[in-house]
Amino acid sequence: MSDLFSSAALGPLTLPHRIMMAPLTRSRADDATDVPSEMAITYYEQRAGASLIIAEATQINPEGKGYIRTPGIYDDAQVKQWKKITDVVHTKKGRIFLQLWHVGRISHTSFQPDGKQPLAPSAIRADVDAFTNDGKEPCSEPRAMTQDDITRTVADYKKAAQLAKDAGFDGVEVHAANGYLINQFLSDGSNHRDDAYGGNDEARAKFLFDVMDAVLSVWDSNCVGIRLSPTGTFNDVSQSDPLAQYSYVIEKLNTLDLAYLHFVERFPGIDVSNEDLAIVNDLRQQWKGFYIANGDYDFLKAKQAVESGHADAVTFGRPYIANPDLAERFKQGAELNEPDHDTFYGGGAEGYIDYPFLGEKKQDAA
Repeated sequence: MSDLFSSAALGPLTLPHRIMMAPLTRSRADDATDVPSEMAITYYEQRAGASLIIAEATQINPEGKGYIRTPGIYDDAQVKQWKKITDVVHTKKGRIFLQLWHVGRISHTSFQPDGKQPLAPSAIRADVDAFTNDGKEPCSEPRAMTQDDITRTVADYKKAAQLAKDAGFDGVEVHAANGYLINQFLSDGSNHRDDAYGGNDEARAKFLFDVMDAVLSVWDSNCVGIRLSPTGTFNDVSQSDPLAQYSYVIEKLNTLDLAYLHFVERFPGIDVSNEDLAIVNDLRQQWKGFYIANGDYDFLKAKQAVESGHADAVTFGRPYIANPDLAERFKQGAELNEPDHDTFYGGGAEGYIDYPFLGEKKQDAA
């Protein structure tokens, strides 16, 4: 029987425990260049005690951007800065994957090259706000992707996967959750296509597997993970039959020998129906590989999830914002720092790299 502090094999990596850092958008990159900030080097170094860091969602091309000050992985300047981050994490004996991201329709024309419409599977505007330099603004109406758009975007995933390898990451996670582009293709509420990429469960999953093929042409399969949110409705996505859609997806993913499946089981503060929980549990049983659970977990819930065999590891988001040494605090049963919600997105060092480690006071932290 495994426990939260037992070691685990993840592809070629040996994890010292099963407490992972979830990908966390912090909006502190340079907005003009999408290059991670110098502070990000310290931020990730501080959290290298996680068994695996899954770095923040990172756009694969300029069209993939939907929020202010999020980083990219599509040019050499970004690679150079990410390399500083991976080097320092490895110096601290940590492990780090990069999450590859395209927001699709969760964007605004102000982010898009030449002010063009965002891309999406279908021309259906998301009923949510984008976070722009002028504050919250309704997402712009997207245009439906042509075959050329799809081909070019898949190629950009491949390029981003290669640049992540050049930057020294241990692997990559394909972000197919939370209402972003791949999730938009999977969801029949946002995908009304009648070509090879829409109309039934298999066709709606084609874009996902085109992307997976592209990424797997760069990385060994045991260095590639995927994040899914089968029952999520975040960012105005909906799926009429998530069990059928994701059963097909997982059946096919099982053939790829991936490093892991990372499931968003629930969103913090959002009630989850018993039906949705049953779907998540059913889908989890269908997955044959390493399973990472995410969604409103605390120490005791994570401990139970691993000991029961429900999860092989658990990712923590907000607790890792406020507690760079979260795993050690869990191990010692120590009190946790409280996160400052006002500094989650944007800003400087405050609420980013000034949270104290055990035995430190806040003003003494780096």
